[in-house]
Amino acid sequence: MFPISNYLQRLSNSKFLFLFLLVFCSFPLYFFQNARDKINELSGKSIDAIDITFGFNPQHTLYLVDAYGDTARAYYAQSVLTTDVAFPMVSAFFFGIMLTMLFRGQSLVRTQLLPFISMIFDYAENTCIVSLLYSYPQQSIYLATLCEIFKMLKWLTLAAVLILMIYGLLMKLLRR
Repeated sequence: MFPISNYLQRLSNSKFLFLFLLVFCSFPLYFFQNARDKINELSGKSIDAIDITFGFNPQHTLYLVDAYGDTARAYYAQSVLTTDVAFPMVSAFFFGIMLTMLFRGQSLVRTQLLPFISMIFDYAENTCIVSLLYSYPQQSIYLATLCEIFKMLKWLTLAAVLILMIYGLLMKLLRR
């Protein structure tokens, strides 16, 4: 029914889980950390990346776009178009494999698709961020609002994935 579900069923074993865990961890520990440091250096101040902020505040998103400055804005856009293209896919597979292994043979196994829905929201958010960065100095409250909606949906689906993972782990522990 869902080709990705069948693929995850074949891919889901401890070897691939460990491989995706290593790749997944390399992003926040290395790639995103370096990008954040470079953005702060180029902007001359400590400033958050739009995609890691919480809450619904389109005005704050527009403020951040302005506050980066030209060089940091260009670097951030390039970072989103490279590193942040790979990360949503890596995280979707990591979480999808984990959910598949936790719920294999159970009715909740289809929750393995939730990380891929989050990935779609992340890509939509990234598209909005790049558009906001490249269209500066023009500022679109509509685009900033859309960005915030996609960001909120990304975080909500990721929260659901984490809750499901905790539930699955607890159920595995209780069965033993």
